[in-house]
Amino acid sequence: MNSLLDTKASIDWIVETLRKDQTSDGSWNYPFDTGISTDAYMIILLRALRIHDEELIQGLSKRILSKQEQNGAWKLFHDEGEGNTTATVEAYYALLACGYYSQDDKNLKAAKRFIITHGGLNKISIFTKIMLALTGQLKWPSRSPLPIEVILLPRFSPVHFYSFSSFGRANLTPIMILSAKRFTLSLENLPDLSDLKTYRDDEDQWNYSREWRSLLYFIEEGIKRLIGIPGELRNFAIDKAKRYMLGRIEADGTFLSYFSSTFLMIFALLSVGYKRTDPVIMKAIDGLKAMKCEINGLPHMQYTTANIWNTSLISTALQSAGIKADDPMIKEANRYLLSRQHHKYGDWMIQNSNSLPGGWGFSNVNSIHPDVDDTTASLRSIVKIARMEKAAWDRGVSWTLSMQNDDGGWPAFERNTNSMLLKLFPFEKGEFLLLDPSSADLTGRTLEFLGNYTRLSKSHPLIKKAIGWLWKDQRKDGSWYGRWGICYTYGTWAAITGLRAVGVANSDPHIQKASSWLTLIQNPDGGWGESCHSDVKQKYIPLGSSTLTHTAWALDTLISISDKPTKEIEKGITYLTHSLKNNDWTTDYPKGQGMGGAFYIHYHSYRYIFPLITLSHYQKKYG
Repeated sequence: MNSLLDTKASIDWIVETLRKDQTSDGSWNYPFDTGISTDAYMIILLRALRIHDEELIQGLSKRILSKQEQNGAWKLFHDEGEGNTTATVEAYYALLACGYYSQDDKNLKAAKRFIITHGGLNKISIFTKIMLALTGQLKWPSRSPLPIEVILLPRFSPVHFYSFSSFGRANLTPIMILSAKRFTLSLENLPDLSDLKTYRDDEDQWNYSREWRSLLYFIEEGIKRLIGIPGELRNFAIDKAKRYMLGRIEADGTFLSYFSSTFLMIFALLSVGYKRTDPVIMKAIDGLKAMKCEINGLPHMQYTTANIWNTSLISTALQSAGIKADDPMIKEANRYLLSRQHHKYGDWMIQNSNSLPGGWGFSNVNSIHPDVDDTTASLRSIVKIARMEKAAWDRGVSWTLSMQNDDGGWPAFERNTNSMLLKLFPFEKGEFLLLDPSSADLTGRTLEFLGNYTRLSKSHPLIKKAIGWLWKDQRKDGSWYGRWGICYTYGTWAAITGLRAVGVANSDPHIQKASSWLTLIQNPDGGWGESCHSDVKQKYIPLGSSTLTHTAWALDTLISISDKPTKEIEKGITYLTHSLKNNDWTTDYPKGQGMGGAFYIHYHSYRYIFPLITLSHYQKKYG
């Protein structure tokens, strides 16, 4: 009885917190916090373009400095180790570029020592090397990482432009232009980082693998078979790439609403003759600035906004907790979500030409780049008004079903975009950037939606195919890897709750194996916690401490397969209810990721969303 009282009090506290935090347009705009990389790039961009927004630059530099470790490094996550060389180079460069700090500053001296002792510029990510090349710090390689003519290859080629994921194309398109042009915007107002080089020859810095060189030769041979004069083909390819970018600029001026692709697009446009003051570039800068948020009194440049994701998940969680669909909070949230459903065709139609638009995107300005996760999340929120909004509901469900991959799973953005050849591309963790395969989290969450909200069951052909894919994807220890969260806890939660929703029995051996794994990794305090190292090492790595979100995922999984509250569940609920108001490094620890080993996300909303969902399910099932 005590835990039920604690549960109710905890639910009430979360509900009132969320009610207070809702914005006037009906959404929740909690920060999409990705560390200091975007803050550093914004400073470098503004200085490179001679845009003197000193208030923003000073605020960003203060935020960057506030994240520095005692040894002079910056980290991507708390338990990363000594530090991250790439992040430290980005921070060091930005702090020098901002003009308010010198190389003699003790913080920058410490950062430089860390960089030099950890390999210098030779040990940073290729994306950061590209940024350094286009701002005059490094020379472009004599051979492009990907020839611009790839954009001209026909779709029947083994590798072509649309082999890459939509997210990959967004970043690769400007990179291909910049590489083809070998563009450098060398300015006197940017610092000189030549003292961070630890190699003898410039070519070594790009570290192309032998496998990639072989694939690159194969691609170049395909390009040679294109009909036309090489110089004219290159110009045609550059023009086509430019038109690809310009055709995907959102209303706010950003390229598909991503910071990285917009940053690169700006330099790509400069390389083909645009002036720094061109309206397209100025609007892109304004769009990036509009994505600024405030965290602990300091500005942070969000990689994108997460309004749709936050709002759909929060609205669904609140309704799960008993808040009615006619409550003003839910009515406003659903009105906002309905206004953001997509009506335009995007790149998804290339692999899915028989479906009408009907999905939702991630950010508040996204209008052509929907994803399966945001679509099912938004549909969950509006289910109570589905009869009144039948057209929106039907289009959303139809689009979701049409996005299933041929292998039975669901991707994020595009169907059947999973060429294994692209794993050889010379980006660290290129499979995250360039591929969009079926994943356990997307497949599980889609099954959960279809089972609980459309009443499709395991007898349906599409569901059978998805279940078969999940069985194949389960790890030997009983877990599933989650592509967009951290990591095996997330994937297992999504897979099991999805399988249960479509009628897979608790007694199924796959379910029992997952249950045993979750029970085994529970911490002594009753919670769960998983390290970001899991996706680097491709196996479950415990965090050593419990977090609210990991605990909620694990508990919700166990609740979905347990007819009675077990001792593991009760212990977990006690941890959750007693830790809800914690504010320490575990609440700031990333629970999402975009690129394993390089890009991690701290969703400020997760500490409310998933505990609320879990506590509500606990109360309903056992109350």
